[in-house]
Amino acid sequence: MSKPKIVFMGTPEFAVPSLEILIRHDYPIVGVVTQPDRPKGRGRVPAPPPVKVIAEKYRLPVVQPERLKNKEFLDYFSGIYPDLAVVAAFGQILPREILETPKIGCINVHPSLLPKYRGAAPINWALIRGEVKTGVTIMLMDEGMDTGDILTQEETMIEPMETFGKLNDKLADMGARLLLKTIDMVVSGNSTRRPQDASLATYAPRLTKEDGLIRWDADVHQTVNLIKGLSPAPCAYTLFKGKMLKIFSALGEEIPSAEFPGRIGTVTEKGLPVAARNGYVYLQEVQLENKKRMSILDFLRGFRMTPGDTLG
Repeated sequence: MSKPKIVFMGTPEFAVPSLEILIRHDYPIVGVVTQPDRPKGRGRVPAPPPVKVIAEKYRLPVVQPERLKNKEFLDYFSGIYPDLAVVAAFGQILPREILETPKIGCINVHPSLLPKYRGAAPINWALIRGEVKTGVTIMLMDEGMDTGDILTQEETMIEPMETFGKLNDKLADMGARLLLKTIDMVVSGNSTRRPQDASLATYAPRLTKEDGLIRWDADVHQTVNLIKGLSPAPCAYTLFKGKMLKIFSALGEEIPSAEFPGRIGTVTEKGLPVAARNGYVYLQEVQLENKKRMSILDFLRGFRMTPGDTLG
């Protein structure tokens, strides 16, 4: 079979390498579907999603439906006659009408080792929960949430200081390479399908603002994992004199401590120590509300924090 006509469905930076690798390997992309432009930044000016930017760079046709079940969009989708739909972090559940249109089917690039971490935020939750490995799964989609049969999988270790941003980029590149291999296997008839074991499933729900709030009476390692799992965005945070203080990086030290959780110590070469339930979290990079992101040493030059002050 010649190269299949592909409709690509994706939205954030994670999806960009998958789209670009298909372009570089001359797959005929008959359409790119992405989320509508959303307000961004302080001025709340509508900004295009990263996938739209890349699609327009290569002069690919782009549509941005609010709802996939809209009749106008369904007519468009069936009218471009795709052989295959490739989905990567699109942001909406695909209805049956979409799943049944491509001749080959719809495949999804998912950044976890399914059935672990089904859902909207698998990279974040793998880090928050202290996993030591993760990976990418290419699956054949069905009507469930990340429940389709597995076509291929590849795993990778999570480095000790790896943040969401770094791991997102690594898995995006891994996913793109595995996608290319998987499409070749599917088209040549050499692919196999492996049903997921639902009894092993775990979930990665969409993040809320409350998920990022640091509770200083928690375990040191839990707190550092939360910071890594949300850095650089949406970012873990605490409160300092009534203002939000985002924390981008920190180290943890588990030692006996009688300090009240959240109490600040004297800055060291590790960072600014903040007492937790079973030790200290050393803040290294922060951003106070309406200010710039900066190292803790630069921050302390401009903002007074006295040992004994309390965060939270």
